[in-house]
Amino acid sequence: MADRQQTDPAPQWWSRPEDTAEAGRREGVPAPRPETADEDHVQDAAPTPAGAATPDKTPDPSDRPDPSDRDPSDQDSSDRSDPSGAAPDGSAVVPVVRYDPWGTEPLQAVDRGRTPRGIRLWQVVALSLGTALLAGGVGGYLGVLAERQSNTRLELPQAAAVDRGRAPDSVAGIAATALPGVVTLHVRGAKGGGTGTGFVLDQQGHILTNSHVVADSQEITVTFSTGESVTATLVGRDSGYDLAVVKVEGVRGLRPLSLGNSENVKVGDPVVAIGAPFDLSNTVTAGIISATGRPVTAGGDKGDGSDISYVDALQTDAPINPGNSGGPLLDAKAHVVGINSAIRGADKDDSTRQGGSIGLGFAIPVNQGKRVAEELIRTGRATHPVIGVTLDMDYTGEGARVGDKGEDGKPSVVAGGPGAVAGIRAGDVITKVDGQRVRGGDELIIKIRAHRPGDPLTLTVLRQGRESTLRVVLGSADGS
Repeated sequence: MADRQQTDPAPQWWSRPEDTAEAGRREGVPAPRPETADEDHVQDAAPTPAGAATPDKTPDPSDRPDPSDRDPSDQDSSDRSDPSGAAPDGSAVVPVVRYDPWGTEPLQAVDRGRTPRGIRLWQVVALSLGTALLAGGVGGYLGVLAERQSNTRLELPQAAAVDRGRAPDSVAGIAATALPGVVTLHVRGAKGGGTGTGFVLDQQGHILTNSHVVADSQEITVTFSTGESVTATLVGRDSGYDLAVVKVEGVRGLRPLSLGNSENVKVGDPVVAIGAPFDLSNTVTAGIISATGRPVTAGGDKGDGSDISYVDALQTDAPINPGNSGGPLLDAKAHVVGINSAIRGADKDDSTRQGGSIGLGFAIPVNQGKRVAEELIRTGRATHPVIGVTLDMDYTGEGARVGDKGEDGKPSVVAGGPGAVAGIRAGDVITKVDGQRVRGGDELIIKIRAHRPGDPLTLTVLRQGRESTLRVVLGSADGS
C-alpha cells in the first residue's frame, strides 16, 4: 500500500502540469502555482471537494479518491480544450489554475492594506538638520536687522548739508573772491629751481611777484587756481624794491585782483594771506596787521649791496612761509594792501631756530608796489627816489650820518643834487624824516624809498650839536 501510494500517479484534481517544474527543485516537490489566475474564477470553476486539505495542511494520501471513481464529467476543462487554447465553438478558453497543495502561498490572500511604517532614524536626523538650518538663517537675518536698527539709533546728530555762500568780509568770502586771481610760480634757473606766488594785475596777463622769486630765471611756469599751467616771460624786476612783473599770453578769463590803499591800513585790521608755502598752492591763512612802517632789509647775497631790498613794511601775524613770497595780503574787502615778501625767524645763533613762520611776516605796501609795477610794465625798469648823498653805513650812533667821502673818492654830497640844494653837508646826522625818528642809515633809505621821485620831504639835521630843519625835493635814479 505504501509502495503504491508513492508510485501511483496523483489524482488529476490536485495535479499540475509537468512543464512548470523548475530545474533546481527537489524531486517530488510540486512547483508553485501560477499567480495570474483570478482567484474567484478558480473557486467557481473548480471548487474544492469536501474533505480536501486546506492550503496550510498537507493532505493524507489515504484520503485521496481512487481515480477509477472519478466522474468523467469532472475532467479538467483544459483537458477538453483544443491544444491551441480555443474552445470547440471557437471562443477563447480561459485556463483554469488548480489548487496546488504544494504551493508556497495559499490560493486566497486577504488584502489588509499597506503595512504602516515607523519613523526612521535618518528621517529624524534630516528633520533636525533642516530645522536647525532654518532657525539659524532666520536668527542671522533678525540679528543683522537688529544691528542695523541699533546702529541707526546710535547715529550721532549732524547738521544737514547746506549749499550756502559766506559773508564777503569773512575769511572764506575773501578767499573765494581772491583765489581765482592768485597764481603759483615755478622757476628754473642755472642754480636750481624755486617756488613763489603772484597775482594777476590786468586782463593783459601781467602778474606781480617778488624779484627774488624770479632772480636768474631761465624758465617760468605759472599755474592758476584751476590747475592750468602756462609759460610766462619776465617783463622787468627791481631788486631794491624786491618786485618783479611777469606776463602770460593767450589766457582767457583772467581775474585781476583789486588794489587797495596801504595808507588806510591800521594796526589791528584783519588780513588774509594767500600763497604756496612749501609748494602747497592756494593756501589761505589769516591774521591781523600787527604793525606798520617796519623798516626791513632783505637780500645782500651778492656782497656789494646791489641786491639789498629796503622796505617800509606792513607787519602781520598771518602765517607766511617760504613759497608765500609775492602773494597778496588782502583786507576785509578782498583788496590787496600788501605783497608778502619776508619773514622774521629766530636768531641764527639759536640752536632751536625755527625755519618757518613765528608770527612775524612782512609785506611791501601796495602803494609802493603799484608804482613800481607801473614803471616795470611801461619801461622794464623802476626808478628810486634819492637825496643825492652817500651815507656812512658803519656809523653806530643815533640817526644816519652823511659820509666824508663818496664812492671812488668822490664827494659824499652830489653837486647839484637834491641834498646839496637843500643844504646838506658831509658829516651831518639826519635824525628825522617828516618828524619820524631815524635810527640808522638803512632806515633813512627805507623812509625815502617809501615816497615817489619829486615828493618833498622835511629832514631834521644835527650839525655840530645844533639841530636844524631842511626841506628837500626827492630826485630820481634808475633802479637795479
